[in-house]
Amino acid sequence: MERQLLTIFFIVISVFGCQQTPTTIKDIPNEISKNTSYELVEKKDSYENIWEYLQVNNKIKQNNYLDEQILSYMNNHLRDLDKFEEYLNDSYYFLYFVIKELEKNNLPIELSILPYIESNYDPFSISPSGAVGMWQFMPRTGRLYELNKSWWSEDRHDPFKSTEAAIGYLKYLYQRFDGDIYLSIAAYNAGPSLVDKRINQNKRKGEDIDFWSLNLPTQTKNYVPKYIALRELILNPKKYGITLPNIPYDSVVQKITIPGQVEILALSEYLEIKPELLYKLNAGYTKWASAPKDESIFFIPKEKYFLFLSEKNPFNKTNDINWISHTVNKGDNLWDLAIKYDTEVDVIKEVNYLNNDLLSINDNLLIPLGKTKSNNFIPYEMYIVSEGDTLWSIAKKYNLNVNNLARMNSLNKNDYLQLGQQLSIGNKNIYRNMESKKRTILYSVKQGDNLFKISELFDVTISSIEEINKFSNPTLMPGQIIKIAIRAF
Repeated sequence: MERQLLTIFFIVISVFGCQQTPTTIKDIPNEISKNTSYELVEKKDSYENIWEYLQVNNKIKQNNYLDEQILSYMNNHLRDLDKFEEYLNDSYYFLYFVIKELEKNNLPIELSILPYIESNYDPFSISPSGAVGMWQFMPRTGRLYELNKSWWSEDRHDPFKSTEAAIGYLKYLYQRFDGDIYLSIAAYNAGPSLVDKRINQNKRKGEDIDFWSLNLPTQTKNYVPKYIALRELILNPKKYGITLPNIPYDSVVQKITIPGQVEILALSEYLEIKPELLYKLNAGYTKWASAPKDESIFFIPKEKYFLFLSEKNPFNKTNDINWISHTVNKGDNLWDLAIKYDTEVDVIKEVNYLNNDLLSINDNLLIPLGKTKSNNFIPYEMYIVSEGDTLWSIAKKYNLNVNNLARMNSLNKNDYLQLGQQLSIGNKNIYRNMESKKRTILYSVKQGDNLFKISELFDVTISSIEEINKFSNPTLMPGQIIKIAIRAF
């Protein structure tokens, strides 16, 4: 592979002629140089894959000069071509949607490369600074673009809603910076006010105001070269010996609308797909189910859409789960809540992991509405096999289908059980998804930070921060590195 890396350097040098001093990209930041050759490609009616569409329809037709920094980023990708292919394939479910949204807004479709740099197209991504989702929206910018947050959902995680918002933001930046793609990208990273400030500083000095001439933060100075490096590799894969992953030029997901509230695990089982995939496509849902509204919107793999055309589809009619979230107010207690919602104190405590009867103001409780059959709740995740137990007797005890119980535990329904064996009996119920999977990140404490501000930023409790860091002294110091267990499926 070292030979491959060296070859890249010589290819680049040969493209731009025999120069004693390598020309950098600064020489032609945004315009087509007179000495630049065009690669004219005719547009087509059909395309083999998404990459061909990008290569034919991108707006940057010139061969850009590549400086050492860009070459370095290119080489980082090329050190492991298999890993690079996997990296690109992470956009499989979302890239087509992103490109179509860019076209709808008359923006260069090569901006679809940005989520690779932001999050590697990971809708669950959360940065140490609190930026969230595929496009790494901060809370304030998210609110400006109507990315809402509730107990049930976080729109910044939603790959489709956040894409619409991000492209709306990019359109604003593209217009604000007069169609200069590099300044627009820089502003997406550093903020438009900072970029404007640096432009005005250069104007006062009589200096150039292109991206390469501005005094920008190091992160932003690296951001645009990373984008150019990735664009060069994607638009010219044969030149660098790259095999791009097979992503079709077509949508691979289907948007569906389901009446009422939907339990995500039940939907994934009906579709016969892993719940992790359903959560990935619908990452805006942060709990075990969609919100209790009149309808729920989901994106599913396109090849599974036929199941929703079937007469046997159980999601054609309202799928009432009859659970709500309740925000604890002053004066609330478990007994009054149980009476109000026609349930039992013990059930509320089990569902919400309450060890005592005390409630805290503004806490969210999940409460079943009534004692109906559809609200059957199993307050156990694991069952320890005792003498005389069989799958049949356990299934009967917890009102489960014996075939489902066997499948949950990778058993045959007639298998003998061992004393002390652990069986999962809650996987089809709320308990399994009550708490999101935890992801631990490191956070560098800023000037003026305190536990309350940090807990608000990452939507976690102060006690969880104290617990994971085992604080003996809760006083925080600027530059101190602490752990935070965030919620992300």
